[in-house]
Amino acid sequence: MGRFSIPLLGFVVLCCLAFVTEATYVKYKDPKQPLNARIKDLMSRMTLEEKIGQMVQIERTVATPDTMKNYFIGSVLSGGGSVPAPKASAEAWVNMVNEMQKASLSTRLGIPMIYGIDAVHGHNNVYNATIFPHNVGLGVTRQIGDATALEVRATGIPYAFAPCIAVCRDPRWGRCYESYSEDHKIVQAMTEIIPGLQGYLPANSKKGVPFVAGKTKVAACAKHYVGDGGTTKGINENNTVTNLNGLLSIHMPAYYNAISKGVATVMVSYSSWNGKKMHANHDLVTGFLKNKLKFRGFVISDWQGIDRITSPPHANYSYSVQAGVNAGIDMIMVPYQFTEFIDDLTSQVKKNIVPMSRIDDAVKRILRVKFVMGLFENPLADFSLVNQLGSQEHRELAKEAVRKSLVLLKNGKYADKPLLPLPKKATKILVAGSHADNLGYQCGGWTITWQGLGGNDLTVGTTILNAVKNTVDPSTQVVYNENPDTNFVKSNGFSYAIVVVGEPAYAETFGDSLNLTISEPGPSTINNVCGAVKCVVVVISGRPVVIQPYLAKIDALVAAWLPGTEGQGVADVLFGNYGFSGKLARTWFKTVDQLPMNVGDAHYDPLFPFGFGLTTKPSTGTA
Repeated sequence: MGRFSIPLLGFVVLCCLAFVTEATYVKYKDPKQPLNARIKDLMSRMTLEEKIGQMVQIERTVATPDTMKNYFIGSVLSGGGSVPAPKASAEAWVNMVNEMQKASLSTRLGIPMIYGIDAVHGHNNVYNATIFPHNVGLGVTRQIGDATALEVRATGIPYAFAPCIAVCRDPRWGRCYESYSEDHKIVQAMTEIIPGLQGYLPANSKKGVPFVAGKTKVAACAKHYVGDGGTTKGINENNTVTNLNGLLSIHMPAYYNAISKGVATVMVSYSSWNGKKMHANHDLVTGFLKNKLKFRGFVISDWQGIDRITSPPHANYSYSVQAGVNAGIDMIMVPYQFTEFIDDLTSQVKKNIVPMSRIDDAVKRILRVKFVMGLFENPLADFSLVNQLGSQEHRELAKEAVRKSLVLLKNGKYADKPLLPLPKKATKILVAGSHADNLGYQCGGWTITWQGLGGNDLTVGTTILNAVKNTVDPSTQVVYNENPDTNFVKSNGFSYAIVVVGEPAYAETFGDSLNLTISEPGPSTINNVCGAVKCVVVVISGRPVVIQPYLAKIDALVAAWLPGTEGQGVADVLFGNYGFSGKLARTWFKTVDQLPMNVGDAHYDPLFPFGFGLTTKPSTGTA
């Protein structure tokens, strides 16, 4: 027997290895298997508890490793301004995301979680990221999508809650700057940011199937479905009153484009349509989006969105859970009170209030996106992209976006005597206004914090004042006075003045405004300066604002919107390194009494019409 023992032992070991390999092979973990086979295999192994866990998205502050493991949490997000530490590095973000991911991978089935973040004008929560202009001013979106995807992935995050494809029909809405235009055709064209974020769909893709092209791309999110930009008086989260034709012809078209480009997720709007909350609207979420448009990604709620189905919010939570999930929402953003949601939904499934088929539909869609993204193969992020955060290349792209977004509304009190481009060589020039040296105001809301910040401490960038100093001839004296009086202006012999004024930073409901005025002391600065010297007024705002009362005094007027961190782009065009080329994607009203007023309306009588914008040629000289 002795001489057979070693070969026999080898045979036994081989048999055992073969058995172990056979036993541990699971179809859903095999990337060679077809997508639907992987989904079906994984679903067949999941308990109700594991399925409901996949439907839950919680805030990072409560996403401990134990929470991730014990509740099988499917997704985590950073709310506006929710960061691992102030001024956290890309590496710190990667480490935080990976810690949560490792907890998810240690569960019985090892289903990776998906981390999401609002990256609505670049990777806007993150210190040192490139902050692009807000949508209201944008033109070069696909490249911005590419750059944003790289910066988001640089921090280990694979999912961005962007783009906002709202059609803002009333600038009194506090989210109007998140909308590309009042015209759905422009918004439709701007869905080209989706392939920038996700990558281009392969030629043979089926309609509605989500697509994300690997580790340098992110899953995108078309939001907020549907009609969020049409509420009465622009009141945020309010009621959009229009017939089905109005909804389909103005607010829905960009969703057709988004779905045809393979958008991975769609976020539901807080708003209502003709009195019915979108978060409870089965006909539009399931009937139209999923069944008619054949959307195959997942539908996500907004932050505590199901709570707000009732008024006051959370008044009847079990009803909200039932109404939201049965309407067709697949992933529920329950940032903090997630155990209440899990308990309620579990109970409702067991009582057949929410059918098991609804849970299975939700989980299939979530798993489809995770498989398509390659999360099962590459669940953990590394440091290979950290140098993409705030890279010079992306800042150059942002500067280009700023230059293209500026709209020249007036150039000289007489057509034959234009003020712009400004001469770089002058004895002494004045830069004034609350927004001239304020990076936070330049960036607006959704920058480092949810509401944005004033001042220059929030992140890395160039203010318009510093950009002016960088651009003029070295012999030109630049004097900065935020709010000078008339005597100061008259007694200093300035060649000309640049006045930069506008709105403070705001987001969402905090930006709702019925008067749309420039913040004080902006109006007095315009009057003091432009009454005494030739001036160009640069307006920093998330929408058209009241400007008509000051227009006669102003020599040149520029709408700069919310340009972001790269203020150099503003100076580049003011001084003629580049020409003005931007056109209004929004109507500029005379008075707020005219609102809502959009191109094509019977009462259309704008100060500057939709599509308006003067042009200049680049100037070669410095004099």
